Amino acid sequence: MNKQDISNIKQLLSSPKKIVIVPHKNPDGDAIGSTLGLYHYLLKNNHQAQVIVPNDYPTFLKWVPGNDSILIHDAQTTSCNALINDADIIFTLDFNAFHRTGNMESVLAESRAMKIMIDHHQAPDNYATYMYSDVRMSSTCEMVYHFIDFLGDQSLIDANIAACLYLGIMTDTGSFRFSCTTSTTHRIIANLIEKGADNSSIHNNVYDTNSFERLQLLGCALTNLKIIPESRAAYITLSQDELNRYNYKKGDTEGIVNYALSLDGIVLAAIFIEDRQEGIIKISLRSKGDFSVNELSRAHFNGGGHTNAAGGRSEVSLIKTVEKFISILPSYNQDLNHA
Repeated sequence: MNKQDISNIKQLLSSPKKIVIVPHKNPDGDAIGSTLGLYHYLLKNNHQAQVIVPNDYPTFLKWVPGNDSILIHDAQTTSCNALINDADIIFTLDFNAFHRTGNMESVLAESRAMKIMIDHHQAPDNYATYMYSDVRMSSTCEMVYHFIDFLGDQSLIDANIAACLYLGIMTDTGSFRFSCTTSTTHRIIANLIEKGADNSSIHNNVYDTNSFERLQLLGCALTNLKIIPESRAAYITLSQDELNRYNYKKGDTEGIVNYALSLDGIVLAAIFIEDRQEGIIKISLRSKGDFSVNELSRAHFNGGGHTNAAGGRSEVSLIKTVEKFISILPSYNQDLNHA
């Protein structure tokens, strides 16, 4: 952010405001961590702050400090819309286009509240008065840390804020192993631990608490794993029947696509998950090196994200979606074989 924007926001937040904080639909660790981290910070500055998420999120994220204060738009639509319409400021975190919020899209677009965007995804829409947009950042949580620092309030970061921000940085960097993890990221993490983030407990809450059925679902997914060696690609499918068989719960497929990417010689990995309720196939894409799954997803699967991690969707059947994926790979073979 430039100095003038920072000065303006600091002045804006110098008196109590009614503030709503919104992440994207199907919020992940970075979305929940960044919104609640900002929420705790705003409360310490005497603002009326409220986190509203578009829909429910995985159980392994419900330990986060402030979780009980979150409102879910799909379940509490009337009260959530009233808060949005009455807000002075709306912070949009970890997304940069209103359609990423599902059923909240129209109420956000129509709101007269000042919009402030904090996000690290590519190609942002131009809806916000103030945009802190930086695709080089590991996570929105790292950006919220910088945002608080820009405002001169790093001293206000306490154990609750630190835990929230640690969560999002940890999950969006793949436990600090992705290339977006910089020396600055590690210095921020060190500071968050000093501020009270219990790194071991946070990791255990997210990664080390599995149900028997979730592990069975993982086994099913790995059984469905296929390799396309000439394209250095691999993919996994999960049908709705398979999800039902193992009593699927939101978040159970988190991270499964990374098993495909971990195969020796694989540069591109995908997982295709059938969702009959929404009538779509949900797609997660991962890559290594400079092969951009963001560009692939934008071009073919109505999605986007980052160079090495993106999402998308398809409105044809699971079989036809996989057939489409396989059919487009030859046009990318040269890039995939030089990534």
